Amino acid sequence: MPQLDTTTQLETLRAAACGAVPVQASGGHDDIGEVVRPAGPGDVVGGVPARLVAAPGSTEQVAAVLRAAAELRLSVVGRGAGTRLDWGNPPRTLDLILDTGRLTGVVEHAAGDLIVVVRAGTRLDELRDALAPAGQQLALDDPLPGATVGGATVGGAVSVNASGPRRMLYGTVRDLLIGVTLVRADGVIAHAGGKVVKNVAGYDLGKLVTGAYGTLGLITECAFRLHPLPAARAYVGCRVPGVGVDWIERVGRLAAAVLRAQLVPSALEVAAPAGGGFEVVVLLEGTPAGVAGRAEAARRVLGDGTVLTEQAPSWWATYPWRVGDTGIKLTGVLSGVPDLLAAARAAGDRHDTPIDVRGSAGTGVLYAGVPGASHPDRVARILEELRGAAHEAGGHAVVLTAPAAVRERVDLWGPVEGLELMRRVKARFDPDARLAPGRFVGGL
Repeated sequence: MPQLDTTTQLETLRAAACGAVPVQASGGHDDIGEVVRPAGPGDVVGGVPARLVAAPGSTEQVAAVLRAAAELRLSVVGRGAGTRLDWGNPPRTLDLILDTGRLTGVVEHAAGDLIVVVRAGTRLDELRDALAPAGQQLALDDPLPGATVGGATVGGAVSVNASGPRRMLYGTVRDLLIGVTLVRADGVIAHAGGKVVKNVAGYDLGKLVTGAYGTLGLITECAFRLHPLPAARAYVGCRVPGVGVDWIERVGRLAAAVLRAQLVPSALEVAAPAGGGFEVVVLLEGTPAGVAGRAEAARRVLGDGTVLTEQAPSWWATYPWRVGDTGIKLTGVLSGVPDLLAAARAAGDRHDTPIDVRGSAGTGVLYAGVPGASHPDRVARILEELRGAAHEAGGHAVVLTAPAAVRERVDLWGPVEGLELMRRVKARFDPDARLAPGRFVGGL
């Protein structure tokens, strides 16, 4: 059956959305011409322009639009705030962007149970403000490049499994997510976890869709485990000015000493700017008296020159790259963090390329930024060396974002175990491979 022209597809999607009772969270009705519209110049994912954009106002409307998209055989990519649309591979094809900008607001906040159910298009900073009056928080940082304006959405953070410094104490997105509502490629609505008793087809759906880059379905609601807001917070930092191997080993010794001291830190971060030197910072949260006591203990552990402040350093909870740079995620066992830092510093020196590194010395997750002006072949060699170092450290090196010329030169994901199993799961959820086609590992 030949594909219909764009105008006919637009009207078909509008009719489907209209039939699903397009009611906003505020109770008002949407202009159907705004819910489904032709794509504009800014409706691009990974350099690939879309033809159509839909912005449904409810889970039911998402389902109706996806059912129509399935009948029209349209490829679909979900979009939240757009803060990480440059992550992953460009889609092989892109007919329709499904925007979650109207799927906002808290559905339920069970303060006594420390649970919140929230729509996927809600920004993390807006959710923070909504929970604060109850003295509660979703303990999920929102690390972003320095050039990015505005916060990520709940659904976007789940889709790419984005977690910041406090993952050390509270866990990652995958740990905090206890329930999810997902609309499959065929428009079927699936619920799992949270307050829903019946799971879906035996899958732990929440964990399955976390970090799947929207390839298994569109997330419309999330249920999260909450934590009390801490009454006090302190950052205890130490600068290590040197650039040699001995200084990197000192950073490792400081991090290990903090972990042995049983300070119960919320985060233990290290920054290694390209200009040289290092900074180790411990975040402590809790009661005023408890934080004060642990902060003094941390100062003794870190030694001379330690700084105690209530304000985070300027680089805290940000990625060490800007839009247009190459951003790499490095993982390894805790004891391998100094080796990863050394490998990044050595690669930068060897290829005369400034590499900024920062991340968690308490969880073994680091991020490296390579300037966008670097030659793609040089970036490829740096990546090869960092992948070798990450493998030796018991982890991986994944390119999260990169200029087009670098993407064409390297495999963003590298070797991944269990790829065939991922393919089978993808085939079960999206047999026609229309959701975010090619965005994920192995071209899924």
